[in-house]
Amino acid sequence: MDLATRRRRAALFLFFLIPGLSISSWVTRTPDIRDQLGASTAQMGIVLFGLSVGSMIGILSSGTLVARFGTRPVMGAATVLIILSMAVIGSGTLLSSAPVATAGLFLFGAGMGGGEVAINIDGADVEQITGRTVLPTLHGFFSLGTVVGAALGILCTAASIPVQWHLAAMALVTAAMLAHAFRAIPEAVGIRRNDDVQPEAGTSTAHAKVWKDRRLLLIGGVILAMALAEGSANDWLPLLMVDGHGMDPAMGSAVYTGFAAAMTIGRFAGGSLINRLGRSHVVRGSAICASLGIALVVFADSAVLAGAAVLLWGLGASLGFPLTLSAAGDSGPDPAARVSLVAMIGYVAFLVGPPSLGFLGDHYGLRLAMIVVLAFTTAAILLAPAVGARSAAASPAPGPRAPTRPAKDGCRGS
Repeated sequence: MDLATRRRRAALFLFFLIPGLSISSWVTRTPDIRDQLGASTAQMGIVLFGLSVGSMIGILSSGTLVARFGTRPVMGAATVLIILSMAVIGSGTLLSSAPVATAGLFLFGAGMGGGEVAINIDGADVEQITGRTVLPTLHGFFSLGTVVGAALGILCTAASIPVQWHLAAMALVTAAMLAHAFRAIPEAVGIRRNDDVQPEAGTSTAHAKVWKDRRLLLIGGVILAMALAEGSANDWLPLLMVDGHGMDPAMGSAVYTGFAAAMTIGRFAGGSLINRLGRSHVVRGSAICASLGIALVVFADSAVLAGAAVLLWGLGASLGFPLTLSAAGDSGPDPAARVSLVAMIGYVAFLVGPPSLGFLGDHYGLRLAMIVVLAFTTAAILLAPAVGARSAAASPAPGPRAPTRPAKDGCRGS
């Protein structure tokens, strides 16, 4: 791996780390945010609906923006939105204004949905260049960010540091990370040039073929389930432990930190399992593990057992997202379009699905609302063979690439 590629990979680590730090910073403070806003569970679901709307806009526009401008400017602009969102969420909490907090979550969703699709396209491109499994490690940095952010959130909660000061400090730290990482990302990755695309492989035709690919849609089903499992924990786990199992806010945040730590361990340690067992077996085992953990959280009356089961939930959810993206990238022609489609499905589930659970939680309780997530992860057990038996690392490494991809791909590489 040459120096430029190593720097690019390190920059992608930071681009994954920033949203992890950001999301856990406000998630660990959701009990405080809820109390300062004076919101019920259903009203918090409405506040989180801003996240859903922003996410949908970001997700649906990301593929088009990447095809037009490339991954670099999309990643940069989206990360700026994430950083700005923390200041707005903090302001909403300070003002006890649910609309302002909702606007902050809208910005976060737009940045997360738009940027993460672009980052995954760039990460899949690095996999194609190096012939190595990269995405699980990259997603591991997202999880590492959630661990660090959650630990800081616990400290801030225990020390009664106001939410607005906590989030403002995180905005400054992540802005410095963005300034450092942005320079290492090459231009033109993911751009689809009309003069390089033959009529029969034009954008509309190519995307129609992607949507008709049965295996790719099954892969999309897997990522939908596993991303919903991850996103539901990110949005609701502290409140689920506080309201559903009687824990205090600091302990609820600590349980969320355990979930994030389990996610991190699973993603950093997953490479050897993938090489030894193959993607489909690892994804099936992950879905079983996540299902068991969620079931215990839902049905166990012991708070201690439920807290321990969160570790199974985190381990199980850790590899589903990156492995399905890897499978999409090497399952056919036009990998950028394939990764974009599967990433879009995943981020819809990750960012849009969990807020809707708030309405169920208001009527039936958050514990019973998680049965919906359990149903999806159980379905992922059956769909796991769609991701294929081979990891990216098992593929022969590609040789040196020309600056531009072949015309049939229609995307310029780095």
